[in-house]
Amino acid sequence: MHDLETPLEARQKIRLIVPNIRERERIDKFLSRQVENATRTKVQQAIEESRVLVNGNPVKANYKVSPNDVIEVTLTRPPAPEMKPEAIPLDIVYEDETILVVNKPAGMVVHPAFGNWTGTLANAVLHHTQHRLSDAHDDEFRPGIVHRLDKDTSGLMVVAKENDAHFALAKQFAQRTTEKKYLALVWGVPKSKSGTIQTNIGRSKKNRKVMAVYPFESDEGKTAITDYTVKEDYRYFSLLELNLHTGRTHQIRVHLQHLGHPILSDETYGGKHIRALGFSQSEHFVANLFELLPRQALHAAFLSFIHPKTKTKVAFEAPLPRDMQLAIEKIKRLPQ
Repeated sequence: MHDLETPLEARQKIRLIVPNIRERERIDKFLSRQVENATRTKVQQAIEESRVLVNGNPVKANYKVSPNDVIEVTLTRPPAPEMKPEAIPLDIVYEDETILVVNKPAGMVVHPAFGNWTGTLANAVLHHTQHRLSDAHDDEFRPGIVHRLDKDTSGLMVVAKENDAHFALAKQFAQRTTEKKYLALVWGVPKSKSGTIQTNIGRSKKNRKVMAVYPFESDEGKTAITDYTVKEDYRYFSLLELNLHTGRTHQIRVHLQHLGHPILSDETYGGKHIRALGFSQSEHFVANLFELLPRQALHAAFLSFIHPKTKTKVAFEAPLPRDMQLAIEKIKRLPQ
């Protein structure tokens, strides 16, 4: 009955080919890892309704996938609610008649999407500007949104109020003529005080919800280049400044994991494992750090671009948020 009641536009069709996995696993478990926003319960419901086909045939939830299996999934979603303005406080760094620069807090999603229809930055700026935002984006749930930050990454974002401004800014981001600097608190201290990480980045073959590093200029993924500089050496941790030459999904987080210095508290990319640091009570110390800083310690601290109307270069800075400051203060109290 669900298929009859669910509008066609609320369906999502996905086709996957199982990679060369070492161990076979149940298809419901496999799909819950591979498909974004697909819980095991939703996958099992789709299987019961014959909306999961393997090599063209319906299967049961206990079917174990094999390498090269072709899986076709049709997932249903409830219709999206209407986009509404919300009176959410904003940290406004700059504003004029064409653009708005905000310091996004950690924990705030940039725009509505499945699973996060309210409480987003887009809802907040829609209220603040009284609906005066660009509608140049094809997605009606992204008014004014030119670029993104991960939910748990804090820092600077520019929002467009007019379509001309949106197009001009989007072109700058696409051509990488904007300048962005990030600060990350990471595990350990890189051997080289500065360097460049150059790899390809693409969806992980083991879990398509996360990204992975592949050899540079290989057939897997796309080119990703990140420059880093050690700003502060805390012996057990360090504060890095990062500049991006490309804009791949989760680029900084994936690259720092690849470097062997994952971002503190980054659960997805190896930064939330409690490590013994070689001093008494170090594991307890790290557990307390995680309480102070429960999200990945990544902050977009600097943003510069050509203003779409005045055609002059503008630059903005946002200080480290309090959670990162508190973590650093605690780390600095360790014996060096």
